[in-house]
Amino acid sequence: MSSTRRLLVIGAGSGIAQAFISRHTDAGNSDIIGVSRSAAKLQAVGYSHMISDYSERSIRDIIDTLAARNWYPDTVLICNGLLHDDQIMPEKQLSAFSAAAWQAVMQAGTLIPMLWLQAVTAYLPRSQVTNIVLLSARVGSISDNRLGGWYSYRSSKAALNMLVKTAAVELRRTHPGLGLLLFHPGTTDTPLSKPFQRRVPENRLFTPTFVAEQLAALIETSVVAGDVRYLDWAGETISW
Repeated sequence: MSSTRRLLVIGAGSGIAQAFISRHTDAGNSDIIGVSRSAAKLQAVGYSHMISDYSERSIRDIIDTLAARNWYPDTVLICNGLLHDDQIMPEKQLSAFSAAAWQAVMQAGTLIPMLWLQAVTAYLPRSQVTNIVLLSARVGSISDNRLGGWYSYRSSKAALNMLVKTAAVELRRTHPGLGLLLFHPGTTDTPLSKPFQRRVPENRLFTPTFVAEQLAALIETSVVAGDVRYLDWAGETISW
């Protein structure tokens, strides 16, 4: 295997993705490809960018391009998700639940990451050793749900957890070198958390740089080939 690390970052425009990319470009010796809906926010040595609308056709075209280059990643980070936008906010009450909001959140937070997981694992050689990280959240834990609310976002992450855990059963047979991580970054100072930061204790509002460092350490120490883990930023296991 080449000494140059190859990283594929999906949802590369997010704050955590940007910090993760910068952390590795700053360290050097990395070949990183980022994918997002818009042009690259970051310009750095060792970094290139591809644009995708996240349709199945677009995902397939990008994977075909990587395969034609014989470019196989050591680490894949999938950062897609939606908590709020101009029309959507997390539901505080059941009466606020709507089909349109739920479908949009599930599309961004569950379907798109799974389409990427499907496409990536289909093109990786069966002997490939790769760590695949998907951004989840503690609110996706069914057993940990004590506060209620946030119906759509909770269900998008719970569904993602189940789908990845299900895929892990198959992938340990077909791709025994793959390690899967569902990662809860904690409350990170990004646009996603801006409307909800007021009640977060100062020492629990993390910078994207801190989260990227924690994630990089977990990838090195806590991802297990042939298995899936559901961990928070501190490396603590979250109950499913």
